[in-house]
Amino acid sequence: MKIRPYESKDKENVRFVCLNSEGPCKSSKRGINFGLAVYCDYYIEKEPENCFVAADENDKAIGYVICAEDFDVFKERFINEYYPRIQKWEFRRRKSALRSIIPHEKYKDEYPAHLHIDVLPEYQRMGLGHQMTDALLEHLKNKGVKGIMLTTWIKNEKGRGFYDKYGFTLLEEMKNCAVYGLKLK
Repeated sequence: MKIRPYESKDKENVRFVCLNSEGPCKSSKRGINFGLAVYCDYYIEKEPENCFVAADENDKAIGYVICAEDFDVFKERFINEYYPRIQKWEFRRRKSALRSIIPHEKYKDEYPAHLHIDVLPEYQRMGLGHQMTDALLEHLKNKGVKGIMLTTWIKNEKGRGFYDKYGFTLLEEMKNCAVYGLKLK
């Protein structure tokens, strides 16, 4: 396995990882489109330079860490370009998409960047998440980004264990999510 910057050839594999990192995707077409619109496509389409993949021996992406380095830029683009993709779906999904950015807005001054990380189940617990995060954080430090944050489902014990072990600080527990931040020096 190797960690490398995201390339446009990785798009479909990254989207597959997004949908299948917790096991085979069982979502409806609407659920799939929602997940990709909220948690994947913006990053690989608008900020591919801030994305890294774990690639297998065939150079196929089997994991990723994707990032928006500036919340304000992300929010404007997300609301104008990606939220309209969700608006045609039911109210619950639209509301969920907007709720997903609330914690980021709250902590954007100290932690302007945010990330999403996923690895296919058969490649988890191999150190790939740590290596991808190392690559991303080194990249962001070189760009002068002062902090990064993320949110995760409050019951995501494996993910929360990873963030704690890596050195992220728990900033807040909200109704359904935990908010973590890490200062970059």
